[in-house]
Amino acid sequence: MKVHIVHAHSEGDSFVNAMKTVIADQFAADGHEVSLSDLYAKGFNPVASPADFGDRRDPDRLVYTLEQRHNYQGGTLAADIVAELEPVLAADMLVFTFPIYWFGAPAILKGWFDRVLLSGVCYGGKRVYGRGGLAGKRSFAAMSLGGRHDMFGERGLHGELVQGMMRHLFQGTLGYIGTTVLDPFIGFNVPYISLEARTALLEDLRRTVADIDSRPMLPVPDLNRFDDRFAPLPENAA
Repeated sequence: MKVHIVHAHSEGDSFVNAMKTVIADQFAADGHEVSLSDLYAKGFNPVASPADFGDRRDPDRLVYTLEQRHNYQGGTLAADIVAELEPVLAADMLVFTFPIYWFGAPAILKGWFDRVLLSGVCYGGKRVYGRGGLAGKRSFAAMSLGGRHDMFGERGLHGELVQGMMRHLFQGTLGYIGTTVLDPFIGFNVPYISLEARTALLEDLRRTVADIDSRPMLPVPDLNRFDDRFAPLPENAA
C-alpha cells in the first residue's frame, strides 16, 4: 500500500510531529511505501490566486474551480500544485497530521485543500462522495488540541468534535472527494498533560496504525438515496 502523509505543524519538537513520525514508522514497519509532504518545511503557499494558472480559460474573470480544470487538462498548473497532487493521486491512503486551531485545520492545510484538491480531478459535478474522483482511496487524520475529552460530545461544552466541529473536514472535504474516511485519532489536552501521558498517547496511535484495517469508517451521504439532481428520493424525503 502507498501511504502519503500531509503534515501541518511548524515545530519539529511538537506532539503533532511526533504523531507524524509514529505513523510513518509504523506504516513502513508494516511494509507499506510512505511518502511525506511537510507543508511548513517546504514553505507551501496556501493562498489560492490567479498565479496558480499558466493559462487562463477566461482572462477577464477568475472562476477558480473552472481554471483548475482548464489548467490541469492543459498541463499549465503551478509547479507546486502539481508536485503536491502527484503523490495524492498515486496513494492508496492519505494521512493528515495537524493541530486543531479555531475549530478547524491550520490555514496552511486549508490552503492545501483549496489549491491541491482540484475540481474536475478530485470532485466535480456528480462526482462527489462515493462517486468522487478519489473513490477507492482511504483517508485518516491524527489531530491534537488543547481541550479535554469531556468538553466534546452531545453534552459537552463544544458539542460533537468529529461530526460537529470538524464535519467540514471529514464529510465536506475528505468524504466529498470520495475517500473512505477512517475515524480519526485525537490527542486531547496535549499541552497540559504529562510526558508519560503523551508517550502513552503515541503508543495508542502506534497500535491504531498497526490495526488500521479495523478502524471504523465515518458516515457519508449515500448517493443512492438521492436523484440525479441530488434531491432526496421520495421514500427518503422528510
